[in-house]
Amino acid sequence: MITALLDASALLAVLLDEPGGEKVRAVLAESGMSEVNLSEVIGHFARNGAAEKDIRLVLDPLPIERHPFDGELAYIAGLLVPVTRSGGLSFGDRACLALAQRLGVRVLTADRAWRNIATLLAIDIEVIR
Repeated sequence: MITALLDASALLAVLLDEPGGEKVRAVLAESGMSEVNLSEVIGHFARNGAAEKDIRLVLDPLPIERHPFDGELAYIAGLLVPVTRSGGLSFGDRACLALAQRLGVRVLTADRAWRNIATLLAIDIEVIR
């Protein structure tokens, strides 16, 4: 069972050894991630020239529980648009928040803009840096 959900920025903080990565590393074995956010991480590496096989070598062994994005999550994420608009949150951000809402777990992110919307949502958001 997972206790934390990661957005793309949180996983990248670990993989790129960025500030806040140690907080994510501490919960990695009990964390989950939307496949939407996983796609963002894959895109980061692809955009920077990494080959698919190398991306898979890094990401596939991680002990992160992966969650598909389904029709119900589409509704939840879409309904978050008015609440998250002021923070400038993306579709990927809302996909992560929708899954956190469904699972009832906290979210780890490196995105400071989430602080502005944390009080508007019934979701525990931890900004890692």
